[in-house]
Order: sequence, then structure tokens, then C-alpha cells
Amino acid sequence: MSGYTGERRARLEALAALLPAHGLVSRTVGGDDPVLWVWHPRTSRQTLVFATPANDGWQFLWSPRGQGAADDLEGTCAALRRTLDAPTVE
Repeated sequence: MSGYTGERRARLEALAALLPAHGLVSRTVGGDDPVLWVWHPRTSRQTLVFATPANDGWQFLWSPRGQGAADDLEGTCAALRRTLDAPTVE
């Protein structure tokens, strides 16, 4: 495992550890290219969270148009919860 992959995995694991306190469930998937599969048990909405280096540290990205700073895990958890709480637009 490369240092980059190890750091990405560590960032995703840190985020995953906090998600249950926000009512969300997650699982790391992807082997050497890890992402975090996050879902909301009540709404059944789900998304994949990517961790990527940015100019000012690491950033989390998810659909639709979600993002959070890796140095603000609580804020990222809250933003993910808002995304997965929101009703789907059809």
C-alpha cells in the first residue's frame, strides 16, 4: 500500500468512526483505491465519499456536489447527514 493510499484510508476511517453519532452507517470499499460508502438507515439514501488531497489539506467529496474538509470531521458528518436527509428530486 502506498503512503498516499494509506493516508486516504486513514482519513476515511476517521470520518467513518464519527458517522454513527450522526445516525449514518458506512463501509470502506475499493481495496487499493478506497472510498467510503455511506447510507442513512431511515431514508435509505446513500453516497460514496472520496478523500483527495487539496491545496490546503485533504478534502472529502460526495454526490450531489458535497464537500467537507478532512480537518473538520464533525462539520463533514453534519453536511453528509444533511445530504442524506434531503428528499430526492425526481
